[in-house]
Parts: sequence; C-alpha cells; structure tokens
Amino acid sequence: MNFNFFKPFVFAALACASASFADDAIRFVPETYPIGYVNQGDVKHIVLKGANVSGKDINLENAFGQGIGMTNFKYPTKIAKNSPVTIEFDIDFSEMEGQVNPVVVMVGTDGKPYTAKMDGFVVAPFFFSEKLFDAGYYAKGEKREWTFYVWQTDKKDRPDLVLDSASLREFSMKSKNVMLNVDKIDQIKEGGKVPGVKITLTTKGFLREGWELKQQSIRKIVAFKSKKFPRATPEVLIVGYWK
Repeated sequence: MNFNFFKPFVFAALACASASFADDAIRFVPETYPIGYVNQGDVKHIVLKGANVSGKDINLENAFGQGIGMTNFKYPTKIAKNSPVTIEFDIDFSEMEGQVNPVVVMVGTDGKPYTAKMDGFVVAPFFFSEKLFDAGYYAKGEKREWTFYVWQTDKKDRPDLVLDSASLREFSMKSKNVMLNVDKIDQIKEGGKVPGVKITLTTKGFLREGWELKQQSIRKIVAFKSKKFPRATPEVLIVGYWK
C-alpha cells in the first residue's frame, strides 16, 4: 500500500487513541494486532504497520518476540520522525494453545524499548480432560500412573495419539476407545456420543538430568504425536519433587 494514501489514516487513528499512550514513540494501527483464530501448528507471516510519532528520529538495534515461535524479523534500522514503520516476522503456533497475546519488542540504540501487542486464539485439534498431573515426592525407579480422556476438538473423529520418541524414554501408555459425555468439562463421563480415548500414562522411571540435577522440583513434559495432525503439539505436564 502506498503510504501517501495510508499516512493520513494512520495519524488520524493515532490522534484518537487513548491519552495513556501519549508518551509512546512508535504507535501501531490497530493498537493491538488481531491475529484471529489459527490452528495449532500453523505458521503465519505478520506485518505490523505504524508510525514514529515522537517528533525525533529513532534508531533500532534489534527486534524480537517476547515469547516462543517468533522468528525472521525484518525491521528498519532508522525511523525518521513522523514517518511510517513496518515490522515483519513469522509466528509458529506449534507450541501454543488457547488465548495468546504475543508481544514484539524493538530496542533502540539508546537501549529504550518499544513494544507492539497482538491478540489471537490457537485452536488445538485435541482436548484433554486433564493436562497437569502430580507425581508427589518421587524416588528414582518408582512407578506412577495417571488416567485421563482425550477427544478431538471438533468431536467428530477419534484421536490417534501416540507418545513421541522423546517421551518414550520415560513413559509408556495404553489407550482404550470409548464414547464420552463432554457436556461438563469438569465431569467427563463414559457413555456419551463423542468418540474419544481413555489414556493410561505410566512412568518408566524419571531420568534426573540437566537442570534437575541441581533442583528438587520435577517438571516433565509428556508429548504426543498424531498422523492426522502432524504439526500439532499435544502434551501434558507432570510435576513433583525428588525424594
């Protein structure tokens, strides 16, 4: 778009924005970029448009994402006063789920940060009845077991989840096909109309390595994979403490 046409609308919108943002040197239109609904695993190219309203030139040293999945940033190293600015980058939504509010941080050569906000919702293909499990106080080699239900978000087909290769080092799973009643999320019952699976997850013995060698707390991410949704990242979290 030709900014000679776009510029009047940008500055008009900026002038109408809340006075609480009057000290912001770089202002974007819209103020919060609407990502909208995206599927887990999608990669989306984002283009943010705004202007330098500070009345002086701004020199940028870096631009990055405050969060995961944001890469390939393109930004101007110099933004003249009262001039437009465009920031481009990619977001990989593989590790995200539900409401997301990514933030872009631009850092000036003087160390001053400038931010741009976004808002969106990541739709995961699978729904878990539980995603956080307590291992309690755990000694090496002890057995732990958890059972939960999984169904597809669209409630049409049965999930095809299996453990990924990394999780197979510490866990095994058994799955049983069931029909679920998911009318009440906190009271999932068998015997409904939604095709799902009952998963029993068992430890093979936690490995104490990396950061856990120096910590008492346990944090294990158990990841699954799906042939139907190869870019999705379904997972649950195991927490506890070493004895």
